[in-house]
Amino acid sequence: MTSYDAIILGAGAAGLMCAATAGQRGARILLLDHADSAGKKILISGGGRCNFTNIGTTPERFLSANPHFARSALARYTPADFLALIARHGIAWHEKTLGQLFCDGSAKQIVAMLLEECATGRVKIALGEAVSTVDHADGRYRIRFGARTAEAPALVIATGGPSIPKLGASGFAYDLARRFGLKVVEPRPALVPLTLGGEEVLFRELSGVSAEVTAKAGKASFREAALFTHRGLSGPAILQASSYWRHGEAVTIDFLPDRPAGWLREAKRANPKAGILRMLGGRLPDRLAETLAERLGLSGEIGAFTDGRLQAAEQALAAWHFHPNGTEGFAKAEVTVGGISTQRLSSQTMEARDVPGLHAIGEAVDVTGWLGGYNFQWAWASGRACGEAIASR
Repeated sequence: MTSYDAIILGAGAAGLMCAATAGQRGARILLLDHADSAGKKILISGGGRCNFTNIGTTPERFLSANPHFARSALARYTPADFLALIARHGIAWHEKTLGQLFCDGSAKQIVAMLLEECATGRVKIALGEAVSTVDHADGRYRIRFGARTAEAPALVIATGGPSIPKLGASGFAYDLARRFGLKVVEPRPALVPLTLGGEEVLFRELSGVSAEVTAKAGKASFREAALFTHRGLSGPAILQASSYWRHGEAVTIDFLPDRPAGWLREAKRANPKAGILRMLGGRLPDRLAETLAERLGLSGEIGAFTDGRLQAAEQALAAWHFHPNGTEGFAKAEVTVGGISTQRLSSQTMEARDVPGLHAIGEAVDVTGWLGGYNFQWAWASGRACGEAIASR
């Protein structure tokens, strides 16, 4: 049996950052993953270019049963800190919309960088071997993986959530946490397309049509593109809203977020003979304008409608209620909302207060960021905080 200062389960973004941080500070680290390669989610993110952080990162852009939990780690390891790291490795990057930062080249550069950082810290990495047993006695965690056994006074759960199971994702983190007495906030798919049924199934005929909208779910509101699909709704605005949506609730869409109240009535006075469908089509994709006009019973000249009817149409277009019958599930979800409860975790060290030496980081924890690099920033920040704590034990 080989002894280490800490064993980290999961060679994803958080696990790699934690291992590199602790290893470079002198800790003897074993990093395990059942996958045959490290950083699989990193490799597919951002269309293969890895949306590795967001310069707009603030704690308010994360969901958690404890909205204050992420503040400490995020404050101590910022997007600027990660940019300094990639600069040292000569990785070029660019900013897209809404503060999203991507590699100019490939996501492989981020994985290679993290593996190089781990090598600098003399981290032992074992891939392609599933953990078969986890025992805890006498202040030591004993892990059996493949035909080998290792032990350490610290164990880090960094195996993520169940989103994207084709990459090997599972609920392993939750099962392990429960075994040690930690609570789990009900996990559900997040940043995921929504499905439509009933009368709203007609909107599936618009598959491939997109428009810039404001989408609202719960108390959250996002202005980005929405996309109609053969199953329902997707696109950045919908993915963002999905993290806040609950079954039975509506998602409200403002199809014309730049139009002021009264715009249709003003248009009627300016040109009563104008075709109302043409007026909508000038601001929306034609197929979408036709579908909305049909559902609202709008056709012909705008002057044929009373101000009251036009006001009702304006209000409907500004607050169109969709009632999704579900999501496309963990298979299509980019991340997971919920996870290991932060109630008994230290926000400074990510360590369980009642189970000395047990830590949880990254997506395994009940902290979920918005679309656009926020979840990677949480992985870097929580992994850094945990790695520093392990090295200082």
